Amino acid sequence: MKWLMIFWGGPVILLTGWYSLSYYDMSFGIFMLTREAHDLVFRVYGHVLGIPPESIPPLVARAMVVDTIVLFGLVALRKHRQIASWFGARFGGATS
Repeated sequence: MKWLMIFWGGPVILLTGWYSLSYYDMSFGIFMLTREAHDLVFRVYGHVLGIPPESIPPLVARAMVVDTIVLFGLVALRKHRQIASWFGARFGGATS
């Protein structure tokens, strides 16, 4: 579970951190955190993908949400017996 959080949560935190800091132009003297770099990155991605640059952030956010749901669904599928026994102990229901 530790590695799951590192390999899933690490990139999510880095991406949202970069996006937030560069969107609001909190650069701390680093070019990659400036609004110009932010706009340049999305212009390049938009040109490569052939879509307007302003439509990319909602697509990325939607992809992160879907990935999160799939990932935690797989974890729940893998640990369904532990989850069922915890739920039964917690709420007094029958476990299978």
